Amino acid sequence: MLSLNARVLIAASAILAAFFSLAGFTLDRAYRLSSQEALIKRLEVQVYALIALAAIDDAGNVYMPDAYTETSFLNYSPDTYARISDPDGRIVWSSPTPVGINLPYKVRLTRNQTDFSYATVNQNFSVAIYSHGIAWHDQAHKVYTFSVAEKLDDFNRQVTLYRRNLWGLLGGVALLLLVVQGAIIRWGLAPLDRVSGELVAIEAGRKQRLSENYPGELKGLTDNVNALLGHQQDHLERYRHTLGDLAHSLKTPLAVLQSTLDEKMIEPSSARVIQEQLDRITQISEYQLQRAATAGQSPLIAPVDIDQTIQKVVNSLSKVYADKNVKAELDIDKGIVFHGDEGDLMEVMGNLTDNAFKYCRQRVRITAKMHLHDRKNLQGLLFSVEDDGPGVPDEMVKHVVQRGVRVDQGISGHGIGLSVVQDIAQIYGGELNISSGAMGGALVSVWLPEKR
Repeated sequence: MLSLNARVLIAASAILAAFFSLAGFTLDRAYRLSSQEALIKRLEVQVYALIALAAIDDAGNVYMPDAYTETSFLNYSPDTYARISDPDGRIVWSSPTPVGINLPYKVRLTRNQTDFSYATVNQNFSVAIYSHGIAWHDQAHKVYTFSVAEKLDDFNRQVTLYRRNLWGLLGGVALLLLVVQGAIIRWGLAPLDRVSGELVAIEAGRKQRLSENYPGELKGLTDNVNALLGHQQDHLERYRHTLGDLAHSLKTPLAVLQSTLDEKMIEPSSARVIQEQLDRITQISEYQLQRAATAGQSPLIAPVDIDQTIQKVVNSLSKVYADKNVKAELDIDKGIVFHGDEGDLMEVMGNLTDNAFKYCRQRVRITAKMHLHDRKNLQGLLFSVEDDGPGVPDEMVKHVVQRGVRVDQGISGHGIGLSVVQDIAQIYGGELNISSGAMGGALVSVWLPEKR
């Protein structure tokens, strides 16, 4: 989609182009009409001069004195020609014309009738012709047609020169106005560009909120965005603190119940039921706390460096499982980031890697890369954790993601890790897959789409 800058500039450019085109057409037409009027006036004057030079014989017929029969018409210009025709259209007198040129003069005009027209004799010879029907008062029935023709070379040259200058000037002014207009639009929309840049900086984690020195039209927007960012952060922190307090509050009564069971003060049959319910309460509490703390994607959240996060997780687990001396292999694409909550990423990688360290014999491979989803045709992040342990039986794959289910009951845990991972993946619009890996153990992969 076009930017606001481009939209306004295109619209303004279209208006300017239409305005200057209309102005140019109007000025060009006005100049041509005024030039044509001047040409008609000039030819009319020459016709009157021709009429003044003509003479009438005793029979009332018009003729041209011998002094003008062999010269260019009135010596006005070699490109000016004239002719007199009688009422029957016969030539009474004609000025010399170039060889092979036959000018289409008008004939048989009525008394005081005038006519103006353009004529093209050949490709290089165009003229304007003005004719006037004249009859003397005592010879009203004899109407002679006096015509003057002028070659259009000078006229066309002047019009062409004017057009060239006109369109050149209009084009230059239009270009100058476009540059000035573009600068004005850019200056006027600069606050929007600054807002966009600051939002990008917030997404990249370089800023926490928008600046406050914006024009009044944007002040309400930027203040509301800042308020939203602050409210979102405060709400998430308050929510997590409340959940933490809840978890801490549950520890004491659960510990009392557990100690009561350990002291064997209750009948075995009742103790077994109470122990099952205690385990269930513990599982539900941890599961719901982890699920509620999941932040999900946010358009204004800073990206998390995946390489650093995975390194933290692996370093911590290497200390926890130091007795196993696990060899962790990392294959992480350079520069990839996670656009989401760092706690969510730690939860996903922590649970997957902890399971791998827990069930492996000695080797764990962790992969993080960009991957195009086959079915969804979307680009996203693919996290894969593989180990050389016993793996997950095919019949157990669909059960291990259920809350409280563990593959090996002999290993400590509550069985909620993969359930939490699956919930987080679903919140982000991704998915969890469990299969057999090339190392012989389980291959657990989480695909999360890029920020939308």
